[in-house]
Amino acid sequence: MSAKRKFIKASIPPNSEINVTPLVDVVLVLLIIFMVVTPLLEKDIEVRIPETEDVPVEQMPQDNSQLIVKLDADGTYSINTETVQKDEYVNKLRRMLTAKKKEDRIVFFVADDKANYGLLVAAFDGAKQAGAFVLGMATEDIPAAAAGAPVDPNAPPAPPPAP
Repeated sequence: MSAKRKFIKASIPPNSEINVTPLVDVVLVLLIIFMVVTPLLEKDIEVRIPETEDVPVEQMPQDNSQLIVKLDADGTYSINTETVQKDEYVNKLRRMLTAKKKEDRIVFFVADDKANYGLLVAAFDGAKQAGAFVLGMATEDIPAAAAGAPVDPNAPPAPPPAP
């Protein structure tokens, strides 16, 4: 017994176009999700910015208790005005910081514009290892009187920094 096949002609021809309505719905839902989630992904870095004030050079404190670490363009460290080898840096800074109270363990950093950024970060890490409580970054060169260098009373006063 053989079955006869019958073909029925469709009343509507087949549609070969892509239906984009579900695609648009999915894209709009994803857009809304990203618009809601994006503000939540922002991370804040807390930075304390000190208030600025103009202090004349004559009024700068001349005590040697400030610790200023300078990083030169060639990668040499110096604490106040004394050059220090990289392997002795942490130990020397630790000896200088242990004589101070915890809240007085402040270390300022001055880096040359051409200094290696990795060495500056290593200096920060070394200061923290040595026991520094507060780390500060100086944006301009510090006068020699503030850095602990001997002051020549006969020397003319330093000119004010250019604006």
